Amino acid sequence: MAQLWGGRFTKETDKLVYHFNASISFDQKFYRQDIEGSIAHVTMLAKQGILTEQERDSIIAGLKGILADVESGRLEITEEYEDIHSFVEANLIERIGDAGKKLHTGRSRNDQVALDMKLYTREEVQETEKLLEELLEVLISMMEEHLDTYMPGFTHLQKAQPITLAHHLGAYFEMFKRDVLRLEDIYERMNYCPLGAGALAGTTYPLDREYTAELLGFAGPTLNSMDSVSDRDYLIEFLAALSTIMMHLSRFCEEIIIWNSNEYRFVEIDDAYSTGSSIMPQKKNPDIAELVRGKTGRVYGALMSILTTMKGIPLAYNKDMQEDKELSFDAMDTVKGCLALFTGMLRTMKFRSDVMARSAMNGFTNATDAADYLVGKGVPFRDAHSIIGRLVLYCIDKNTSIDSLSLEELKSICPMFEEDLYDAISLKTCVEKRLTIGAPGQEMMKRAIREGKDFLEHINAERKKI
Repeated sequence: MAQLWGGRFTKETDKLVYHFNASISFDQKFYRQDIEGSIAHVTMLAKQGILTEQERDSIIAGLKGILADVESGRLEITEEYEDIHSFVEANLIERIGDAGKKLHTGRSRNDQVALDMKLYTREEVQETEKLLEELLEVLISMMEEHLDTYMPGFTHLQKAQPITLAHHLGAYFEMFKRDVLRLEDIYERMNYCPLGAGALAGTTYPLDREYTAELLGFAGPTLNSMDSVSDRDYLIEFLAALSTIMMHLSRFCEEIIIWNSNEYRFVEIDDAYSTGSSIMPQKKNPDIAELVRGKTGRVYGALMSILTTMKGIPLAYNKDMQEDKELSFDAMDTVKGCLALFTGMLRTMKFRSDVMARSAMNGFTNATDAADYLVGKGVPFRDAHSIIGRLVLYCIDKNTSIDSLSLEELKSICPMFEEDLYDAISLKTCVEKRLTIGAPGQEMMKRAIREGKDFLEHINAERKKI
């Protein structure tokens, strides 16, 4: 078919060049955004007297008909068109005649695709944020449920100090909360409309860009026409945020994979989120967690791709920027799928509180508290540290825990130990006496849960305003 830009050319484009140049195979995702932007554009053109009301109404009716037919399957987007803009405009002209040729008045494909990409990305930001909120809701619920579920906290994958599962989950709540805040920040910064920037230098038509922006739900129009058509910062920021989300999911998945192992047995993953082995009947593999962990690199790749594409592009628009779509679309879909599956896996997961508590007791996680006990008896901390080190070696040699030693054994190592040591180093005491902000003590955890619920209520209220 004839190209929208074919007037300048006397020779047909080589077919290999045409297919290499075409973007319809992936930018057809924009059909709704392209039509939405076109409806706003012609509404503004009529308001400014550039189109008649009759032309406006005819074009809008044609555009809505195309949208309805595409969504019902009556009209197929095929690769005979170079891009989604060509598809929409060609079908509009075919349906309503010459009035359809006025659709492109006062705009370029450069500002048109900039608008489509921004509208699409804006929706993806909102959808991703909603999935994060669902994950945060699950985490808050689990934190409330596991205020008294004791477990070892780790550094270097070594058992360190006793905490609660609520506290451990709360760390991920904070990570995903920051992810939500990043998305809100990105949304606010990107929410300006590029339509009306033309190819790079605006247009001589008396466009009302503020009105167009208002129709499309933007905070206002972009303020430099060259930047308008060449900006993909918002997409880079979004992909960076998606990469951070995947990093957080991957860390969590890594822990679940470890906790699911025979050596730990902290969790049991629901059958719906596990698979078996084709040869080993005893296996129950954490495949969803492993796939989420594995797909993280895929999302990182999309970020590195767009950064590399954009790094050497002079102002304003260049065809390189067509490469902003395929990997970005894949990354967006990947993160949404991972969030949905991870949330389902987490919601159905069972925690072995008895195994967790036993692991904390047998891992000398209360050794620091035993040292603090001696400091409270007047022993200098450095001496107390050395005494508890010898005590731990004694327990390792006897294959036992500090809690299980008799008072006589304890006194043989340090005469300052008394009966009150057992209460001082119990898991409950070790956790509950930590009451500084951010610590695992129950009072602080209840405060953290209240603040987490307030955060979720706030962002739900803010989303309803959009």
